[in-house]
Amino acid sequence: MKTFYLPPRDKWEKLCLRPVLPKDEIENTVRDIIQKVKSEGDKALVYLNKIFGGTGTDTIRIDNAEISRSSEAIPERLKTAILLAKSNIEKFHSSQIISEGIVETMNGVRCWRKSVPIEKVGLYIPGGTAPLFSTLLMLAVPAKIAGCEKIIVCTPPDESGTVNPLILYTASICGVSDVFAVGGAQAIAAMAFGTETIPRVYKIFGPGNQYVTKAKEMVQTEGVAIDMPAGPSELLVIADETADPDFVAADLLSQAEHGSDSQVVLLTTSNKMLEMVRNAVDRQIQSLERKEKAQKSLENSLLIQFETTGDCIEFSNLYAPEHLIISTADALVIAKKVTSAGSVFIGRYSCESIGDYASGTNHTLPTNGYARSFSGVSTDSFMKKITFQEVSAEGLAGIGPAVETMAEAELLTGHRNAVTIRLNSLKND
Repeated sequence: MKTFYLPPRDKWEKLCLRPVLPKDEIENTVRDIIQKVKSEGDKALVYLNKIFGGTGTDTIRIDNAEISRSSEAIPERLKTAILLAKSNIEKFHSSQIISEGIVETMNGVRCWRKSVPIEKVGLYIPGGTAPLFSTLLMLAVPAKIAGCEKIIVCTPPDESGTVNPLILYTASICGVSDVFAVGGAQAIAAMAFGTETIPRVYKIFGPGNQYVTKAKEMVQTEGVAIDMPAGPSELLVIADETADPDFVAADLLSQAEHGSDSQVVLLTTSNKMLEMVRNAVDRQIQSLERKEKAQKSLENSLLIQFETTGDCIEFSNLYAPEHLIISTADALVIAKKVTSAGSVFIGRYSCESIGDYASGTNHTLPTNGYARSFSGVSTDSFMKKITFQEVSAEGLAGIGPAVETMAEAELLTGHRNAVTIRLNSLKND
C-alpha cells in the first residue's frame, strides 16, 4: 500500500483519484459490444459469452426447472443465513414506503404526489469471479416491495454455461423467474435494447467492473435509466489509536479481495496505528483465497496519516467513499460530520461485511466519488414520482392573475391565454 504522511491540502485532490483503465480503451470496446448486440441480438450474446467467458453453450435463458432445483445444492445453514438477510432487507426497505398527503397551496389549489413502480427493471448481478447472490437480494427485494411488474436478471455463466445455484436460489426466494446467463457490457446492452430472448427494460440496476459501468453510462445517453455509476468497490477507514489494528486490516482486505481495480484507504492520526495495520494486512492476506486479487488492489491503495481527526473527515468527504468505517473513540460525533459517503459504519464492531450482507441497508452504492451527488439504491429507486394538481374555480381566480403576469414577462402569450380564457369564462358565468 502507498503511504503518505501529513499530505498538504493541495495534494488531496490527486490522492482522491481512483485507479482506472485507459478511458479510450474501455469506451471503444464497450461501444463495439453495444453495437454488436444491437445488430445481432442473441447471436452476439452467445458469441461474446464465448469470447469473454469461455462459455461453450448457446443457452441464454435459465429454465424454471433449473431455478427450482438450485435449492438442492444449497446447505441448510446457508439457506437460513440468506433468509435472515432477506428478512432484514425487507424490513428496512419496506419502511421507505411513505404515504404523502394532499397539500392545498392556496384556496382551491390542491397538489399531491404519487409513487408509481417502474414497470420493467433489469438487475445485473456480477458472478464471474464471485457469485454475488447478496447483490440480487439487495436489488430484487426492493424491486418487489416497490411493485415492479417485470424483473429480469442477467448474470455471467460459468464455462459450462450454467449460473451459480446460489444466484438461482436467491432469485427463486425473491420471486424472480426471468434469469439470463449473460454477463459484462453485453448484458447491459441486451437489457437496454432487447434481443430475441431478453426483453428490453426501462431501468438497469447493479454494480460491475469498469466495462459494465461504462456500458451503463453509454446506454443512459440513449434513453435507458440506470441506478447510478457503480464501479469497482472501495472502502475508507478512519481509525484512531483506540481502534483494533486487526479489525481495521480485516476490513481493508474485505474490500481489496473484490478485484484488482478495487481501492481501500486508511486515514489515521496515529503513526503507530498505521504501522500496526500495515503489518496486520501483510499477515492476514496470506490466508485469503483471493490473495492475488487483493494484492493487486493493495498496490493502488493508500495509508494516510493526518494531524487531526478533523483533517481525516474533511479528506473523507472529499474522497466520498462507497463505504466508510469510523473506528474512533468519538465515532458517533465524527459520523455527524459525514457529508459524502455511500454507507457509513459506526464503531469497532460495525464491519462493512455486515452491511454487505445482512443488516438491512443496501449495498449497491455510488463509487468513484459519485457519493458526492448520488445516493445508494433504495425502494424509491424502483419508483417514479408523479405529481398531480387540481384547481377549482376559486383557485383559478386566486392564482390566475399571477400566472398571467409571469407568462407575459417571459413573452409566452400562449401560456397567458390558457389562463385568461378561463378567467373570462368565470366572469361571464
